[in-house]
Amino acid sequence: MTGLFDLTGKTALVTGGANGMGAMIARGLLQAGAAVIVTSRKAADAEAAQQALGEFGKAEGLAADLASSEGAEALAAKLVDRGDPLHIVINNAGKTFGAPLDSFPAKGWDGVMMVNVQAPFTLVRDLLPLLRAHATPDDPARVINIGSVAGARVENLPAYSYAASKAAIHHLSRVLAVELAGDAITVNSILPGYFPTKMTSHIRSEEQAMSAMLDHIPLRRMGRPEDIAGACVFLSAASGAYVTGISLPVDGGILAAG
Repeated sequence: MTGLFDLTGKTALVTGGANGMGAMIARGLLQAGAAVIVTSRKAADAEAAQQALGEFGKAEGLAADLASSEGAEALAAKLVDRGDPLHIVINNAGKTFGAPLDSFPAKGWDGVMMVNVQAPFTLVRDLLPLLRAHATPDDPARVINIGSVAGARVENLPAYSYAASKAAIHHLSRVLAVELAGDAITVNSILPGYFPTKMTSHIRSEEQAMSAMLDHIPLRRMGRPEDIAGACVFLSAASGAYVTGISLPVDGGILAAG
């Protein structure tokens, strides 16, 4: 069992890793021994994350705007040109948009689908040379796409493009898992429930809304940093070498409760 969750010698890319859930994931990977590259849309945030995460291991912050195909391609090109080993890609960067159904605008779709679906696909496609370079059947390269319980069940939120995008990334992960198995690259998705991030700040700021949310979660609490980080370490380390094509809920039992 020694080394089952050890990531020493591995390098991981975590998009949107400068704050929120991405920072939780990045810290967990660092504590497991990996070197971690995090991205943020703003260069200042990327630099601040590099300094903060550096307390836990070798961290690097890169500015990358994944709201366009050009931005995703530029990030991948930068990493490929450098030629440094890359063993793990965690597509965590996300975008949402909420509005009532009868006034939900066209602009609520393009950016959400780009960041949540197209950018992860683009990064996997363009980073294949790096992922293939050090992948073996006994120690595959790993791709983890961060989805959401909102893409697997109806959460009764007016975030139509977000829910659709998360359902899409779950299925895309399965398609890629089959496609890339022969290259010794596993592809899985993680379906988080409710965590203390910017996306849930409006719920956490209202006592009644917070109480209703906790009633919705069988384990009666929000997710903690170690919950999401632990799932990512499991899938990234030797523990997850034979796991591909799954959608792993980390939700306190929401999906199980139907």
